[in-house]
Amino acid sequence: MLIVHDYLTQRGGAERVALDLVRTLPGARLLTSVYDPEGTYPELAGYDVAVLPLNRVPAFRHDARRALPFLAPAFSLARADDDVVICSSSGWAHGIRTRGTKVVYCHNPARWLYQPEEYLQGQPGWVGLGLRLLRRPLLRWDRAAALRPGTTYVANSTTVQRRIKAAYGIDAVVIPPPVSIRAGDPQEAVPGIDPGFLLTVGRARGYKNTGAVCAAMRHLPEQRLVVVGEADRAWGNVTCLAGVSDARLRWLYANAAALVAVADEDFGLTPLEANALGTPAVVLRRGGYLDSVVEGLNGVFVGDAEPASIAAGIRRALAARWDRAAIQAHVDEFRPEVFAKRLLDVVEQARTGRPALIDLREPVATPPAGLPAIDLRDLRDRAPTDPLP
Repeated sequence: MLIVHDYLTQRGGAERVALDLVRTLPGARLLTSVYDPEGTYPELAGYDVAVLPLNRVPAFRHDARRALPFLAPAFSLARADDDVVICSSSGWAHGIRTRGTKVVYCHNPARWLYQPEEYLQGQPGWVGLGLRLLRRPLLRWDRAAALRPGTTYVANSTTVQRRIKAAYGIDAVVIPPPVSIRAGDPQEAVPGIDPGFLLTVGRARGYKNTGAVCAAMRHLPEQRLVVVGEADRAWGNVTCLAGVSDARLRWLYANAAALVAVADEDFGLTPLEANALGTPAVVLRRGGYLDSVVEGLNGVFVGDAEPASIAAGIRRALAARWDRAAIQAHVDEFRPEVFAKRLLDVVEQARTGRPALIDLREPVATPPAGLPAIDLRDLRDRAPTDPLP
C-alpha cells in the first residue's frame, strides 16, 4: 500500500493525518513531492519516505509554495504500481497515475483554485501573481485528475464534502481525520507560562484569523493568550511561541483555560486535540468545527471572527462549568484506530468493485460558478499525463 501526500515541509493538520496514515496502516510506504525532516513532524523520519525529483531543489524543501509551477507536472509524471494508493491531498497528490485502487482522502479541493481569496490572505505578492498566471491550466489539470475513472473520494468533513461536489460533481463519503493525542502522553511545561491561559494554534496564514484572536485580547485585559505557530515574541497580554515540541503542545492544551479556534477551517483538528486533554474550545460557527464541536459539551460557538465576538465567546467559555471527562469521551469517535477502520472499509469497497461514487453515465459535471463544464465522457479513458494543457 502506498500513501501519497502533497508535501511534507510543515507541521499542519494534513501532515498529521499523513503521519497517522503511515502509523496505522501496516506496511504502508509514503511518497511526497518534497520533504523537510526539520520542518515537519520528526516522527516521520522513522518511516519509509520516498520523494519526487523536486526534492533535489533546496528552495522547494524550505517553502513548497515556490514549487507551484512544477507540482502538477511532477505528480502527473509519477506512477504508482501498488495495488492500493491512498492520496492525502489538498490539491496535488491526487494527480498521481495508478494501476490499482486509488482512494483520495481530500482535506479540501485546492484552496488556491477554489477559495483563492481565503488562501491569498497574508501571502507574499509573488504567490498571487503565480496563481493568476497558472489558475486556468491548473483548474483543467485538477479537475481531470479528480475525475479519473476508478478514483474514490473521501472528505474530511461535511463542508469539504459539499466543496468536492461543487468542484467535481463527486459525491464523497465523510470520514473525520484522526486525533492521536491521548491524556497519558508525555508533557513538558513551557517555561514562563503559568496554567490558566487562553490558547490558539495555527500557522501564519490569513484565513487562520490569528490576528483577530490577538485583537480580542484588548477586550480581555485580565486574560492571557498564548499563540503557537508565530515567531517568538510578546506584547501586552499575548505571548507567541514558535517551534513548540509535541510534549510542550500537549502541556499547553492540558493547562489552557480554553482553546480559541476561529479559522476558516476545512475540518480543524486543534479543538479536538485540546478536548483530548479535557480543555473546551471557542470556535467559529462554520466549516469543519460544525462536525466536531457540540455546544455546551466540548465548546462554544461564535458567529463571526470579529474581535468583539471572539471576546464574548471566550467570556462564555470561562464562565461555564465543564465536565472534563465528558469532553475527553467525546474524542473517542475520532481516534486513529476508528479512522483507519473506516478508511480501510472504503478501500475494500473500492477494491472489490463497488460502483464509483461518481456516476459516469451523467455526461456533464456541475462546475463551480464561472467555470466551464467538463464532459465526463471525455475523461473516462484519459489520465492527466499532460498536466498543463
